[in-house]
Amino acid sequence: MNDSELIKRFFTGDRIALSKMISRAENSGTESDSALDEVLKRATGSYRIGITGPPGAGKSTLLDKIVERFRKENETVGVVAVDPTSPFTGGALLGDRIRMNSIDQDPGVFIRSMATRGSLGGLAHTTQEIADVLDAFGKNVIILETVGVGQSEFDVVQAADTVVVVLVPESGDSIQAMKAGLMEIADVFVLNKSDHENAKRAYTELESVLNLNRSHNGWLPSIVQTVAHQGEGVEDLMGYIAKHREYLGTQGGLEAKRRERIKDRLKMKIGQKLQAGFWTKSKLTEFDKLVDKILNGTLSYSDALTKILND
Repeated sequence: MNDSELIKRFFTGDRIALSKMISRAENSGTESDSALDEVLKRATGSYRIGITGPPGAGKSTLLDKIVERFRKENETVGVVAVDPTSPFTGGALLGDRIRMNSIDQDPGVFIRSMATRGSLGGLAHTTQEIADVLDAFGKNVIILETVGVGQSEFDVVQAADTVVVVLVPESGDSIQAMKAGLMEIADVFVLNKSDHENAKRAYTELESVLNLNRSHNGWLPSIVQTVAHQGEGVEDLMGYIAKHREYLGTQGGLEAKRRERIKDRLKMKIGQKLQAGFWTKSKLTEFDKLVDKILNGTLSYSDALTKILND
């Protein structure tokens, strides 16, 4: 289908056109794509929730329950689930898509699993573009689930309006959260699998740390205890997400978050464009020669930098 037909079908709610447009976003580089650009301009500001935490914490199960609650409120939902990249194919392993099969059949829900493709921040490089495509398609709520690698989950802060950090009590995750800096990014903590024997101790540990870090941009994160596979505590979690959304709205934080998101993405795209134009064949040849000179001790790093930037 040509671009004009693709755009027309996209804005009439065609899910095939949505899939094609997301594929364009995934494969977008530094070159302009007029159809994708037209779609991205129509993103109006859906609410974005990031779900992060270590592997095995039950993020996908919890996400499934959250989506079910939003659908009961007649909210349409887009999900971007970032899975680890397969070492064999380079694609997503699609574990989240399998685990979320119960909501995948809902016409009001659209799920896209994608690979990290080398990104170390918990999300893939094009996650935000895909979220914008889902936004333009009319999804009211977009949920971003990170790959869950433990200590590199911080892209989600830029991508989401509300960040939910999911921990479990049986593996000392509360202590790891303190070390990894997850305390600084969470708007809501979820202590999942709270029927575990160590749940009370883990809750106390988290609570004590939160009391020492009372300032989180004026918002004090709460701890919600859940047993996701049974749906326990999910209503409480939805309540805290709604409270944080209301807080951002009244404090001007929502617009500020989105402004910073746009600034960061624009800077990133400028950097990508400049880098793509900089590395010509002759520059790469010169670069290798400079590396040799640094290696044999005849050139400093600063002199090499001056040479390659000025030539």
